[in-house]
Amino acid sequence: MWTPPQVAEFVPESRSVFPWATGSAILHRMTNDPRAPHLVTDLPGPRAREVIDIDERFVSPSYTRPYPLVVRRGTGAVVEDVDGNRFLDFTAGIAVCATGHCHPHVTEAIERQSQSFLHMSGSDFYYEPLARLAEKLSKLVPGAGSKRVFFTNSGAEAVEAAFKLARYHTGRTHVIAFYGAFHGRTLGALSLTGSNVVQRARFAPLIPGVIHVPYPNPYRGPSVDECLARIEEEIFRRTVPPDEVAAIFVEPIQGEGGYLVPPPDFHPRLRELASRHGILYVADEVQSGMGRTGRMLAIEHWGVEPDIVCLAKGIASGMPLGAIVARDTIMDWPAGSHASTFGGNPVSCVAALATIDLLEGGLVESAARLGDVLLDRLRTMADEHERIGDVRGRGLMVGVELVRNRKTRERAPKERNEIVRACFRRGLLLLGCGENSIRFSPPLVVDEEDVRIATKIFGEALEEVT
Repeated sequence: MWTPPQVAEFVPESRSVFPWATGSAILHRMTNDPRAPHLVTDLPGPRAREVIDIDERFVSPSYTRPYPLVVRRGTGAVVEDVDGNRFLDFTAGIAVCATGHCHPHVTEAIERQSQSFLHMSGSDFYYEPLARLAEKLSKLVPGAGSKRVFFTNSGAEAVEAAFKLARYHTGRTHVIAFYGAFHGRTLGALSLTGSNVVQRARFAPLIPGVIHVPYPNPYRGPSVDECLARIEEEIFRRTVPPDEVAAIFVEPIQGEGGYLVPPPDFHPRLRELASRHGILYVADEVQSGMGRTGRMLAIEHWGVEPDIVCLAKGIASGMPLGAIVARDTIMDWPAGSHASTFGGNPVSCVAALATIDLLEGGLVESAARLGDVLLDRLRTMADEHERIGDVRGRGLMVGVELVRNRKTRERAPKERNEIVRACFRRGLLLLGCGENSIRFSPPLVVDEEDVRIATKIFGEALEEVT
């Protein structure tokens, strides 16, 4: 019989210790070794070079690799490469490893399920992990009334499912998305994406009926008034009537677009506009959800209730899983209208249940607290560095925008890339976002010392490059 994940007392390995937080949140890290970073070879080291040589011969050139990291293992917020170099990870596998790398509570749940069965296809058969996770997610997503869940393998698939559901439920064809948004790379999700032209080049024609509008940017503009006026005055009056628009797809905080946090009135006013015209409000929480912003979902910061929520990334601590959650009155499509062979895989489902257990046990609150610490340190640095134009974020989803001149706000994409590589050479893993920003999205198990080390290294890299 399947047993739901329970927090148990884990016996630490010789290299690890697990200090206990309040509730059921277990924070874990390598502590008997010196804190990361700890570099023992040039980068990349000899074994890493071997792997990279093979990769460059046989792997698709479409992948983007900002620096030569070849991972062997990870624990907590520490990643070790194949040559024994240890790095402080402030990427979390692109905001995926919310509970850190290989959290014992998650890996124990995975191991237990893997000894029962690995797959049966939830679109054709019943099994308890899928049902229990659907019940849990339906209660986590804000909004009154009963909800239903559809499971996918990824964030892009979740967006595809939301796209199809919105069209099916409303009977309308058009959808609105935002410039700067990243919703995925499959054809429907790519049609909504407006982040980078290289992602769309030579893939036309995309799905028709998608209209892009500006996303408000407190640092550069446009304003909320300008963005909403574009929808009501330019689109609804001149090109597409509102009763032909099925949904508005929006990221509560734009991820790949630069970790943009909109002004406080944006989401409430956008929600009102959608409701007034019978348009579904679809919140893409793939990157911002699952505790990263100090709330379980980022949209909760604005008190808005979406019609459909897209989830993935941090939902299962690294196991492939995505989902959409919608009111049952909206998820009204019939049997056979949409399905997924691997979506809701039982091993991924138990990993998600264990992840949520940890998030609710203290990691969401920890993300809120440490996010304030991270923002304070970065904003103090911004007062001292001419090249930091803006610091923004919620919880442990923080972006730093690099400029060449603070007065003119000229973007500095080349310097941004050089700073990311300079941090890597010092043992800190960061990634870019937007045209000229750096994202700080560490596992939610980091502590204040990790934040201190990361910001110190970032400051050193900033000085080196600029």
